[in-house]
Amino acid sequence: MTKQLKSDEQPEISDESMETSRAPLLDHLKELRTRLIWAMAGLAGATLLCFFFADPLYNILVRPLYNEAVLVRGQADLELIYTAPLEFFFVQLKLAMFAGLFVAFPLIAWQCYAFIAPGLYKNEKHAFLPFLIAAPILFTVGAAFVYFGMLPLLSRFALGFEQEGGEGIAAIVPQIKVSEYLSLVMALMIAFGLSFQLPVVLGLLGKAGIVGSATLRKGRKYALVGILGASAIFTPPDVISQIMLTVPVYGLYEISIWIVAMMEKKAAEEEAAA
Repeated sequence: MTKQLKSDEQPEISDESMETSRAPLLDHLKELRTRLIWAMAGLAGATLLCFFFADPLYNILVRPLYNEAVLVRGQADLELIYTAPLEFFFVQLKLAMFAGLFVAFPLIAWQCYAFIAPGLYKNEKHAFLPFLIAAPILFTVGAAFVYFGMLPLLSRFALGFEQEGGEGIAAIVPQIKVSEYLSLVMALMIAFGLSFQLPVVLGLLGKAGIVGSATLRKGRKYALVGILGASAIFTPPDVISQIMLTVPVYGLYEISIWIVAMMEKKAAEEEAAA
């Protein structure tokens, strides 16, 4: 008859088994450190490279505001100001880091994938790879939507309050700071870039079986309310920005329903074939 352990007794763990379980953990931590070093080194190198192109990059970002100023005023006399001695230097540094993140993103994404890939099965790697490719593409589409769609409208709206002076009329002239304009552009691009990741997030959740297409269809009204709330938080306090974020993101939500439904159909076909 085997002797049973009492409820307050614990099985003894040998020192050898503890060392065996500790070794893989240390190996994972070392690999994580290596991946982080490569990612940070790539970001630092890309930031340094982009710093030398900070001026032309900033001029590219100012182009929508400049074009609208020419249309509103009929002459090219747009001026941006800075009110601190090193303000424009820090603007260049911030812009270099922002652009460097775009440049270094493939390396950072690959380091993340290389760290988790050994723990995935072959079919899981094939399923995860399309989402890894779609994420930067959708972020770029969101940033391009800001540049070509939102910035011209916002610039025209902002410059529309300008007023020429005259007898008994005070002149109202916009004096836009270089730092505030860059902060606006970065905030919009980050907000739209992250919002355009909705198909990737919902696709991964659907692939993992956490959400289904039927659940997403039933949650349309809640999704719309959530998108409106997020647009109110992440965009400037004007109706134009909020509407221009809400409409495409809700369209991506509908696309996500279609993607999840297609994955469910494919999974059902594979299960039936098996």
